[in-house]
Amino acid sequence: MELNGSYGKLLEQGQQMLNVYGFQLNTDIEFADVPRAGSRRKGKKVMTHETTGTIQSYYTSTAFTKRIARVMDDNQAPFVTELIGTVEDPENPQFGRQKVRVKNVQFTNIPVLNFSHGELVEQELQFVCDGFEFIDM
Repeated sequence: MELNGSYGKLLEQGQQMLNVYGFQLNTDIEFADVPRAGSRRKGKKVMTHETTGTIQSYYTSTAFTKRIARVMDDNQAPFVTELIGTVEDPENPQFGRQKVRVKNVQFTNIPVLNFSHGELVEQELQFVCDGFEFIDM
């Protein structure tokens, strides 16, 4: 049975981000080629990995943007936070439950201003992090 993303939520420092309508978290793995004796086929060895993500949301205020923009102030520490993403699909209770903690999130862009007449203002926040862990539900 498919998973219904309508039941997804994102929390930042324990508070639900009510304006979020999309969330993605991905880990890219970099491999090095390893020659194999007696074969023309190359092997692969994991060298590094990097976890990145994107939050899609409706723009509601400048409060979150101001926290991200602290990175531009030499007298303040950059904004680093933690996210918890969950999906709890009631129509798929056996497999439709997932919860992930995202550690040491740092945003890679600052959404300063964006609008189109006759449309809701949306923003896309991209971030890097120190990794993630699955949380049992």
